[in-house]
Amino acid sequence: MKLYVIVPLCALFTLTQQAPSPRDKCACELINSEKAFPHDKLGSVETNALKCNSNITPQKTLELESLLLGLERRLPQLQDDVSMLEREDDGDLYAVVSLQVIENELREIKLFMDRLNSTTLGHQHLTDDTSKQLEELKAEMQELETYDTMQVVKTQQANNQLKKELDQCSKGLHATDQPTQPPQGNCPHGEFLNITGPRVYTAGEYPGSYTYGAWGQDPKPEAGKESWYWLVMLTSSNKYSNYVRLYSSLSSLIVGVSAPGNVQISPSNPTTNTIQGPNVVLYGGELYYNCYNLDSVCRFNLTSQTVTTLQLPKGTRFNSKGNFCRLDECYPFTDLDLATDESGVWVIYTTTQDFGNLVLSKVEEGESLRLGRTWHTSVYKQGVTNTFMACGVLYATRYLNKDLEEIFYSFDTTTGEQRFNIGIFIKKMSPNIYALNYSPVDQMLHAYCDSYMVSYKVLFNRNGYADNVFH
Repeated sequence: MKLYVIVPLCALFTLTQQAPSPRDKCACELINSEKAFPHDKLGSVETNALKCNSNITPQKTLELESLLLGLERRLPQLQDDVSMLEREDDGDLYAVVSLQVIENELREIKLFMDRLNSTTLGHQHLTDDTSKQLEELKAEMQELETYDTMQVVKTQQANNQLKKELDQCSKGLHATDQPTQPPQGNCPHGEFLNITGPRVYTAGEYPGSYTYGAWGQDPKPEAGKESWYWLVMLTSSNKYSNYVRLYSSLSSLIVGVSAPGNVQISPSNPTTNTIQGPNVVLYGGELYYNCYNLDSVCRFNLTSQTVTTLQLPKGTRFNSKGNFCRLDECYPFTDLDLATDESGVWVIYTTTQDFGNLVLSKVEEGESLRLGRTWHTSVYKQGVTNTFMACGVLYATRYLNKDLEEIFYSFDTTTGEQRFNIGIFIKKMSPNIYALNYSPVDQMLHAYCDSYMVSYKVLFNRNGYADNVFH
């Protein structure tokens, strides 16, 4: 009896362990009715779009504008020189000197025309190529849109547009107060309102050669040198220089024709009395700068070619110990910043006893240099990228990104009032501004940016309206 029970159980166990037959398998076939998305084509479109962005830049437009500005200023000068020549005509012989002046003028105008023709032709080719590329990109994007069968992209675009309109409506209903403006103080131009530009953008005589430097005009020029410009490039290790280069006009600087050329401070570089750091100004025919390896201001007279020094207070940080900085780097040897405004020359620095905060002192002119009144601020120097003076007010900037710098701080030497909410933005043509010089002659702000020279117009509110006339 037991034997009959065990045998069927064993047989059942054996059957359950057998592999299923092919007829017992289940397979599903998935058929996609949509076309395969062309990822390679999308990548190609993105690459071509990036190339377009890199080819079309504000710098290219400003290069043309700067050349036109230089030509605009050069032609009236030529007309004046020709008129002078006609007045000197004695019936037989023109003045040789005047003829040489006109010859130089014509040579510089020819340089302008050559560069303008070259630049215009390059822009024309760039425009033609870009137009063709844009048409191709448009066709490719329209083709790619056909793959958006569920209208996801169009729905997102519609939602973004609706959100933008709602934001504009909300801003209209809840208008905010205008940001606080810098103090007017005793400025003859009125209240400092804004910065516009860039007005000039040029690589000058040595394109891309010298990253650090400074340039500008002399606010108190000698007679006959009112239109001159000066340039200091740090030619040794981006830290030192031993000469200042002069240009007879803005147009000469733009096309890179230096006259009278270099005025040398010393024959070697670096050594005693040579320039250390990019923060340099020219005032009254004298160059003010950080003396080499000293916590002192040097003043170099371009006529007598003599140097006078001014010792700064004990504890002044120098030799790259108290630089201007941004978040991820500092600008070497920017311990001392020299500045000019309507009242003369200033020096901005920091000391150990001020715990790294900005200190501002007036430099008093005379045969021997001396410090005038000094002000102590509450802004940390290494949180600042640059400073400049305008109408007795100190302004400080900070780095926002590669395209924008912000004037965020002001200190009024008349009232002692300091503000941290200025909110005026400088549109940059290259990531770093290594020197800022304000010119009280024409209210221009001259910036030296990664070997490029850029200028901006400072707008003041004169008699209740913005003084935005370009000189």
